[in-house]
Parts: sequence; structure tokens; C-alpha cells
Amino acid sequence: MLTTGPRGTRDILPDSSGYWQYVESIIREVCQNFAYQEIRTPIFEHTELFLRGIGETTDIVEKEMYTFTDRGKRNITLRPENTAAVVRSYLENKLYAGPQPTKLYYIGPMFRYDRPQAGRYRQFHQFGVEAIGAQGPAIDAEIISLAVELLNRLGLNDLKLLINSVGCPVCRPVYRTKLQEFFRDKVSQLCTDCQSRYDRNPMRILDCKNETCIEYSQGAPHMVDCLCEVCSSHFTGLKELLSAAGINFIINPRLVRGLDYYTKTAFEIQYAPLGAQSAVCGGGRYDGLIEECGGQPTPGIGFAIGIERVLLALEKQELLPPLNTAIDVFVAPLGIELQAVAFQILTEIRRANITADMDYINRSLKAQMKYANKYPAKFVALIGQDELVQNKVMLKNMETGSQELINRAELVHMIIEGMEK
Repeated sequence: MLTTGPRGTRDILPDSSGYWQYVESIIREVCQNFAYQEIRTPIFEHTELFLRGIGETTDIVEKEMYTFTDRGKRNITLRPENTAAVVRSYLENKLYAGPQPTKLYYIGPMFRYDRPQAGRYRQFHQFGVEAIGAQGPAIDAEIISLAVELLNRLGLNDLKLLINSVGCPVCRPVYRTKLQEFFRDKVSQLCTDCQSRYDRNPMRILDCKNETCIEYSQGAPHMVDCLCEVCSSHFTGLKELLSAAGINFIINPRLVRGLDYYTKTAFEIQYAPLGAQSAVCGGGRYDGLIEECGGQPTPGIGFAIGIERVLLALEKQELLPPLNTAIDVFVAPLGIELQAVAFQILTEIRRANITADMDYINRSLKAQMKYANKYPAKFVALIGQDELVQNKVMLKNMETGSQELINRAELVHMIIEGMEK
């Protein structure tokens, strides 16, 4: 049916778009406090970017991407996440030539063919930050601090921060061998996906949500016990910095995240009142991604927050502010023959940066007053034949009920003066 949107999508209607604007305003405020600047990348990219950047063994690449061939025979994918696109832009636009680290944030739609459920859609929206060009754990701590600060400012205080280290190309092969040894006699009992992961990326078995795989992975070796000296020192530094900032955390050795480009720090923030879908933020370090995308070896770290999930949490906890649909002035022409002069008055009011509207469907005066009350409007400017002849407007204060006949030349001034009272 043409009257039904595609499954997994939804319209953001005027009665809720104000909540989105509220969350986005807090995002921009926090990012400005942390000195992060906005970047806007295309909604679609060359498919190869995500194959190389996200990893061909991930669920996103194997099952969830919206990929098509365009009219120029190019293989194109709607972005399923934005880190790879930001890295591509960083390289293409030579952002590395500026002061480092490059600190960026984005807000926008992503696309994944996933099973729709509460707070999860096939077109969904993410806010994310990326810090590229800094090696030490201090930038990791800043990234995590930014995420916690944002969620706290929105009123979400019952947060659980989970952290882990997923190692690097030096120590991860050691861990890979230990994992394969652990799962060798269990692999036939795992789900089909994890049987495939055993050879390609056994660490991903720990990220599987299948109950059988969770059961058989109990007692698996921990990456933190296999870290090389560099990764171990980095993880220790991160813990010290988070503690210094008063940010509580839990070390979760099973936290590996779902993307292949993560190295060293991986983290997730959960909001317990959401229940089974409690994860509201996830991120980590990706020191190999820039090189994988064709750049010089460059460290990076970032996170993404699902805006739908955050809005769901705010709604459940009754933390969304009341929406303000009020206007300052409603212009009421008494007859269609006065519509042009009413529109002229409306234009003068709006040019003074005053919120205003008028009647466009020739309502009666009674109906116009009722409509003005629905906004509600603070003032109604009435214009009838008598007022037109006198070059005046009847200005009614809808809060007090008082009204005054004033010269048109003084209308804007009187409205501003009345708004300040």
C-alpha cells in the first residue's frame, strides 16, 4: 500500500519532533563544551568502504547492509554506521593536515536490515563522536566522559559503564589461539554463525546473543589476561583516568563489540530501566581503521548513541520536557477581502522576529479566536473594515482579555512591549 511506509521505518511527526530537537540541542551543547565540531557525510558510500572498514565477518556486512548497484554500475551501500565514512572524509579532505587530534561529531540516519523492535528500526538515527590522531588513554577517557556527560545532562543517571580491552595485532593472535583451543571441542554445538566465526574471528563468538553459544562460552579465556605490555599499560591508564574523573566502570571481559576495526579500548553504556535493550551507547578505539582505508597508521577512537533508544529511555522515565507550541501573535482578518492586509501585517510582525500565524481558510471571528487559543497565542491582532479605514489594529491580550485599538505603525512595538511584561 502506498499509504504505508516500508517496514522498519517511521515518520517523526510534529508532536514528537520537538523532543528530537531537544535531544539534538543538548548534543550540540555538550560537543561544544568538549570542543568537537560537526561533520556531515553522505548517506551512501561505496560498498568497499564498509567491507574493509567494518569487516566482512561482521553481522552488519553479512546480513544487514542495504546494498545496490546504481545506474553507473557502481556498488553502493546506505551507511549502516558512520565511523568508516568519517575516516574516509578525514583522508579525502586531508583533515590530518590540521591541528591534531581531529575531534568530530555527527547526527544522522543509518540503515540496517534488522528485525524491528522497540527503539530499533531499519532506518535509525545515531549521534556519534570520533577523535582521530591521539594515541594515549587520555583521549579514550575524554570520549567516554563526553558520552556519560551527555546522558547525565539528559537526566539518565542510572548508567552502567562496561569497559574492556580487545588488544592489538601483537597480542590478539595469542588470544585467538587460546580461544580456538577453548572452543575446539565445542564448535559443533555452536550456532551456524559462530561455527563460521571459529576460523575467521573467534572473538566474535563472545558477542553472540544465542543462549547456547553463551552457555558454551562460559569459562572462555579473557583478553585482558593476554594483553601485551603496550595494551596492558593503555588499559591501566584508562582505568586511572576514569577513576580520577569520578566515572564508575565495570570491567566486562566478554565485551568485544560487533565491528572488526576495534583495538585496545572497547566500551558500552547501559541504562538499566530499558531492560533487555539497555545498551544506549557503544564505542571503542580503532587504531587500524585509517590504514585499512588507505591512510597512514593513525590512532582513533569514537562511539555512537542511538537517538531512538535515548528518546525511549527519556519517555519511560518521564524526562522529556513539555513541548512549547505557543505563538506570540495570531492575526485575525474579519473577512476574506481583508486577507491581503492581514498578510501584510503578519509579514511585518514576522520580520521583527516574532512568532506569528494567521487564518487562511476564512473562519468566523469566533472560530479564529478558538483556533488562536489552541496554540495558544499570547495576542490576537484583529483587522476589520473599521480598523482598515482608521489604519489601526485591535490588539487583544489573550491572557488578560484586555484589548486596545492601536495605530498599525505602533503594532510591532506594542507586541514587543507586551511580551516583555
